[in-house]
Amino acid sequence: MPKCLNAHTPLFSASNPSFLQLWNRKVLMLVLISIFFHSAGAWAFVQNKEELTKDDPSIPWHIAADELSYDSQAEVYIAKGNVSITKLNKRLSADFVRFDHKKMLAHASGNVVMAAGEDLLTGNAIDVDLVSETGTLYEGTIFLQENHFYISGEKIQKTGDQTYQAEKASLTTCDGPKPAWKITGRNVNVTIEGYGTLSHATFQTRDVPVLYAPYMIFPAKTKRQSGLLLPELAISERNGFEYTQPFYWAISDSSDATFYAMHIANRGEKVGAEYRYVLSPESKGTAIIDYLRDDKIDNGIGSASQDWGYTGDSALRPNEDRYWFRMKHDQALPNRFHAKLDLDIVSDQDYLQDFRHGYLGFDHSDLEFFRYFGRDLDDYNDPVRLNRFNVSKYWTGYTLNAEARYYDNVIYRRWSDTDPTLQKLPVIDFYGSKKEIPSTPMYFEVSSQYVNYYRKDGTRGHRADLYPRVSYPYRFRNYFTFEPSVGVRETAWYVDEFSERPQDSNSTLNRNMYDVQLDLSTELFRVFSFASGSTDKLKHVIRPQIIYSYIPDYSQNDYPNFDKIDRIERKNLLTYALTNTLISKSRPKSSEASGAPPSEMFLPTDYLYNEFLRFYVEQSYDIYKANHNDPEPFTPIYGEIQYEPFRYLTLQADAKYSHYDGDFRTRNVGSLIADDRGDKLFVEYRYERDFAESVYTNLLFSITRNLRAYTDYERNLYDDQRIASGFGVKYISQCWSVDVRYIDELNDRRYVLLLNLFGIGGFGSATPSREFEDIFGGRNSMLSSPYQVISAQ
Repeated sequence: MPKCLNAHTPLFSASNPSFLQLWNRKVLMLVLISIFFHSAGAWAFVQNKEELTKDDPSIPWHIAADELSYDSQAEVYIAKGNVSITKLNKRLSADFVRFDHKKMLAHASGNVVMAAGEDLLTGNAIDVDLVSETGTLYEGTIFLQENHFYISGEKIQKTGDQTYQAEKASLTTCDGPKPAWKITGRNVNVTIEGYGTLSHATFQTRDVPVLYAPYMIFPAKTKRQSGLLLPELAISERNGFEYTQPFYWAISDSSDATFYAMHIANRGEKVGAEYRYVLSPESKGTAIIDYLRDDKIDNGIGSASQDWGYTGDSALRPNEDRYWFRMKHDQALPNRFHAKLDLDIVSDQDYLQDFRHGYLGFDHSDLEFFRYFGRDLDDYNDPVRLNRFNVSKYWTGYTLNAEARYYDNVIYRRWSDTDPTLQKLPVIDFYGSKKEIPSTPMYFEVSSQYVNYYRKDGTRGHRADLYPRVSYPYRFRNYFTFEPSVGVRETAWYVDEFSERPQDSNSTLNRNMYDVQLDLSTELFRVFSFASGSTDKLKHVIRPQIIYSYIPDYSQNDYPNFDKIDRIERKNLLTYALTNTLISKSRPKSSEASGAPPSEMFLPTDYLYNEFLRFYVEQSYDIYKANHNDPEPFTPIYGEIQYEPFRYLTLQADAKYSHYDGDFRTRNVGSLIADDRGDKLFVEYRYERDFAESVYTNLLFSITRNLRAYTDYERNLYDDQRIASGFGVKYISQCWSVDVRYIDELNDRRYVLLLNLFGIGGFGSATPSREFEDIFGGRNSMLSSPYQVISAQ
């Protein structure tokens, strides 16, 4: 029977032969092995050495062997047959173990397996010096779980605390006796939490040499590390061959930076830098900048406009010094205030269109910002870029937002002597949600705003707007709800510069308005029960509603016109609406599988509720138009539907239909279909009469478990012009993947190859693909960050 012994107990003495008569030789050898391990700790070829050396003397070793003996002449102890020793997550097993307790040298051979946690060492034999914790593994393999490394060699030496040398070694992250790929070398040097090097390195696939390098460096860290990232390779018709080499700098545990050097064959050399930092869980930021001295410009000479310009306007684009700076920052302030900073400054209106893809491209930055901050960038083809600084605070029922907004109009800035772009420096909003007025049946809510409107050329001024509202909700039993409300609006302007009427500059203006709204609604519902199936009950809710809105006719031509608040149109409108909702009540699957009666399986609160269908329709009748004999007093009928019966089907659609024209004014449809295999189909159709009509579709198809194909297509049906299309194939194995893509855009074609060796890296392109995205607020991208998440200190 195996014994459980404490490794710190002095159980033997080599000079006392009677001791061997008192103890069974097998037990004695097991004790010696326990001392061997206590001395050795976990010298071994494992990554988490520190964890293994933290022995707790109160925890015994579990030791077993078939045969034990002691050589008194050589003063060594020998164990044979199924030798094993275990303690917590540490284990050593071998066919043979010899231990010299004076020199503290040990030798184990035959099916040697040493495990610590999830790291594993296997080989034919081990020689180890227990004092220096160094030794040699013969015909062995080291497996490091953290980065899934396999390092194999004829002779692997542990030369220091965390350093190893190997001869005729190989490196891979693939499982199995015949890995899909491996890198072999004559001499390998590895420093855990550092780097590894190979001389005469050969990349092999299924033992077939493919690439050769006289020298290679690879990471052997589990923590963030400085060094070269994967290069990006791409070929496009417009830019030619592109090569981008990033260098990553792990500055500290809470900050890092990436520097980029990019060669563009048709344009020149481009450089860039990205800096990321985390100050606290709620305070973080990212800043990115890149610069290109462009060799190709649209100066109107020869075919320059055709080759380097864009269709749609006749403006020349002599963009030599080109750059783009973007930044986002979140900051937690005292007293639960929060600040946000967004910066977006670009050299010219075409820069983001020229460089949409790649490490420094628009798509990469847009997705990174959305992922880490929940805020994306203005569209790549928008020449007006928003820069803002926001400070906000939220109380129960109240919201304060103070924001400085600067709209950088690139076209005006570069090509015009005047700039009428309207800025808000600052805008302050305060909103109080509806609350009951004490000791009354009345409710009160208020919204207010102050704005300083500034522009380089044009009307400038200040505006303050106060808009309180009082309502009286009344419910007549369970039949209907009636809520009248009255709003009073006080607006004041101080005009610094009135370009339309210069004589009114430096003047104060004010406006008093009121509005009335009557809201009548009721709710009807019916619950349907089901005796079988996963759905227990279904609730159908119908909510008809009638709203009357009235705003008197005010003359407002004397006021400045900054935005829609300055021109509030008269209203005498009757709106009727109908909402249909279906809500399912289902039993949890785990409870269904138990087979117990419903009363014993779960509480009522354990039910799952899903509002899977909502259909809304409304139309308004304009009494003003009817009183003035307008032939079309009814507005178009507006309807929308949201349908999600289960997780693999989502449908959203909305439309405006004019019964006067017998046609749709607008119609938009988006649908997402998926399955358990990973297949996804997304289709979006948009239409606005006499203005725009487009379709976008995206298909991701899993051919096999490892092979998937994807394609997308976008077309402007109104102009009968294809906007973009592309397709690709991606193969994903246990330890590698290859992605082949073709992107055909309006002004460029791009060919991309990405090969990734998991755990090591790869070569090719990190261009984010449009493998799948939808209109329902989510983002799904195959893009992965080249560095690990940093944390605040």
